[in-house]
Amino acid sequence: MAVETDVLDELRRLRTRVPGVTGSLAATVDGLVLAHDVPETEPEGLAALTAAALGVAYRMTDAAARGDFRELLVRGAHGYVATYAAGTTAVLTLLAEDRVNVGRLHLEGRRGGARIADLVATRVGPGTGRHADRPTPTPAQIPRQTPMPTQTPAPAAAAAPPSPPAPAPAPAPEEHLATAPPATARPIGTLPVRTPQRPTHPPRPQTGS
Repeated sequence: MAVETDVLDELRRLRTRVPGVTGSLAATVDGLVLAHDVPETEPEGLAALTAAALGVAYRMTDAAARGDFRELLVRGAHGYVATYAAGTTAVLTLLAEDRVNVGRLHLEGRRGGARIADLVATRVGPGTGRHADRPTPTPAQIPRQTPMPTQTPAPAAAAAPPSPPAPAPAPAPEEHLATAPPATARPIGTLPVRTPQRPTHPPRPQTGS
């Protein structure tokens, strides 16, 4: 039987032994729920608030030099919230009505905390957590991992000498553009006069018919 079931049975017996107790919760000191019997309250939120109040209570008892924490009692307009130490790793929180017998509440709360501490120590062990009751594997059951072969890094290739800079391009030869002779200006509306040219060969004599 898991530790949660045994703790839950103890919480239910507390409600039957103390008239006026309306809910009960067992949690670790860091706010993890072990078992709960709180019909009208969110157990995760109550466990977190219990852990926060427990931290303040530890500081208060230490600052006042009153020894180790034992219990914390908070009274509201509609009842009590009582927190009791359950060993060094767990706490017990009880919700009770305003008409509850506070002396009986403290008596059964302290006893219930001691029994829950025994259950947690027997089934879970010194550590905390839901899986702490699993057997510890022997060294023979632990698989051995083969070490990965180490790879020797390849030597870095020698750096090639830097290539000489490329020669600057030669300037392009200047192109000599032929310039046309300036045109002779003439009056508008006149035609150019062509000078007659002498033939290079003498004319051939023509024979009569």
